[in-house]
Order: sequence, then C-alpha cells, then structure tokens
Amino acid sequence: MKAALYDSFRAPLHVESVPDPVPTRDGVVIRVLATGVCRSDWHGWQGHDDDIKVLPHVPGHELAGVIAAVGSEVRNWRIGDRVTTPFVLGCGTCAQCLSGNHQICDRQWQPGFHGWGSFAEYVALPFADVNLVRLPETLDYAHAAILGCRFGTSWRGIVAQGNVRGGEWVAVHGCGGVGLSAVMIAAGLGAQVIGVDLDPARLELARELGAAITINAREVADVPLAIKELTAGGAHVSVDALGSVSTARNSILCLRKRGRHIQIGLLAGEHRDPPLPMGAVIGRELELYGSHGMQAFEYERMLRMITSGKLPISKLVGQRVGLDDAPEALMAMDNFPGAGITVVEP
Repeated sequence: MKAALYDSFRAPLHVESVPDPVPTRDGVVIRVLATGVCRSDWHGWQGHDDDIKVLPHVPGHELAGVIAAVGSEVRNWRIGDRVTTPFVLGCGTCAQCLSGNHQICDRQWQPGFHGWGSFAEYVALPFADVNLVRLPETLDYAHAAILGCRFGTSWRGIVAQGNVRGGEWVAVHGCGGVGLSAVMIAAGLGAQVIGVDLDPARLELARELGAAITINAREVADVPLAIKELTAGGAHVSVDALGSVSTARNSILCLRKRGRHIQIGLLAGEHRDPPLPMGAVIGRELELYGSHGMQAFEYERMLRMITSGKLPISKLVGQRVGLDDAPEALMAMDNFPGAGITVVEP
C-alpha cells in the first residue's frame, strides 16, 4: 500500500510503498476512504507526543472507510461494512472501560500515535468490537472522518463535560476544526455562542455555523473583559479549542461565577504546563474540565443530529486532497492555514 510517513521528527514527510497491514485477532483492517488532517498529528510530527516511540511513523487518527479484513475473534463486523471510530480505542476490559469511560482507557490504543495511522490506503485497528461505529448510508466518508477526533471531542466537551443548555452563553477560543465544531454543536443545542479567533475568514465561518457574536482577538485589548460586557457577567461555558497559554487563561477569565471551562485544545510543547488564574477559579467557584475523545457507544445521538440536518457538518470540510498532498497539508499546520478542516482521500 501507499502511505505518508516521516523518518524522524520534523523531517519532511514523504509517500512511499509499505507492506499492507494485517489484523490482530480482535481487530480489523480498514480501507481508508477519508482521513482528517489534525493539529494533533502535527504535534506528533514535531515530537511533542511521547506515545510515538518507533520511527518511521505514519500519522493520521481521524478516519472513515470500509472493512477490508477481519481478525478471528471479531464477532460484530464483516468485510465491506462502512465504519468510523473514535481516535481513542478502548480495550473494553479495564476499570475505565467497565465504567463506560473508554476515552480514557488504561490500555488505550490510538492510530497515528501508538501505531501507524490513517495517512495510508489501509490501517489496522485493534479492539474492533468495542470501538467501531457503523456509518449511516447517507453520510459521506469525508464528513464521517472528522467525527473521530475534533468533532467527537467537541461533542463530549460541550454535551457531557460542559452540560451546555439552551440560552446559555458559550465562548469558543480558537475557531479551527475543534472550535468550529464546538460552535456548531453549542448553537445546535440552543446556546448563544461567541467565537474568538485572529482570522477573519474563520470568524466568518463561525458566524455561518451559528455564532451569535465573533471577536477578533487582534483588535480587542482584553478579550475576557469584552466577553463579560457582551454577556452581562461572563460566559456560562468557555472552551479553549486551540491550546495555548493565552487562550486557556482567556477562557477561564471570561467566565461568570460558577462557570465551566472546557480544555479541548492540546497544551503541548512550550504550552504544556501554562500558568493559570487559580485565584479566579477559587474566588468564582469555577469548574475546569478536560475532554479527551468520545466513546463509540455515545455516537448514536450525535449521528441522529447530523443526519437530521441539525448539525450541518459538511460546512466544516475545507480542502479535499489526495494522499500525495497529505505531507504538505500536515507540515503546513504550524501556520494555521485556511478555514475548515482539510481531508485526505487516499
């Protein structure tokens, strides 16, 4: 098969022929028909993720496709099934999985991190019966692929962790793929959404996806103060969808008393351990949550809202490129190019 890979961290990616994968006894091989280009993969390529231990390496963790091979112990899936999967594959047997929290499985396996990922024609995945999600026939593979990380993580952050309710103010800091997903989901639940970014094109797309107000952080000296003034006290829920010192602080500081901060953007590299305004957390009784993926069994409600048209995820997809263009698309992510999510169709 063809795959895009890198031989050392920060070295240019290249496409070459590599051996086809084979399924584990509890796993499957998927013919990849679409895979998202995510900033998490960029962090991995930069060497920010300790789970990538063996090089060369194939990135890619947001995927959708068709089952091409099935392991001997797989019971629920057949060759030809249309599927996607969360990026965190839970083992199904550890304490976290038994409590329903597959997204923080003690033995989790992530394509593109713990093993070769989906920037390839085929990808092998373990724990198939626990993690695969059957796709509605009407759902495009490119749209399904983006559910695995950015959209699914935003769904869990907004719905499960943030417990967003209609009429609440929700601030989203960073309107890349994660942030735009959060904007769409919060607006779909009836919240009043404020999108914050530096890029006018992304802010325009945020408005199209349901943001009631947008703020260009280049033009506003004090983003938290502006949000407090616009909302008469502060956001009920605020999301750091980028992952930086400034966006994490702004997200916490823009909250009203007893507000909820959701950290979705990865804090990596120089931003790994940011100083946070814990005085405000204590004095205002704020709540801080993380969102790390989403369990496969929770996809049903999300898919219903998508297929009903309440969440028009087709608007999130930006460029569609072939596998030969995947290396350039990934390496360009340090510049936050364009609006919308780039999808590779091998």
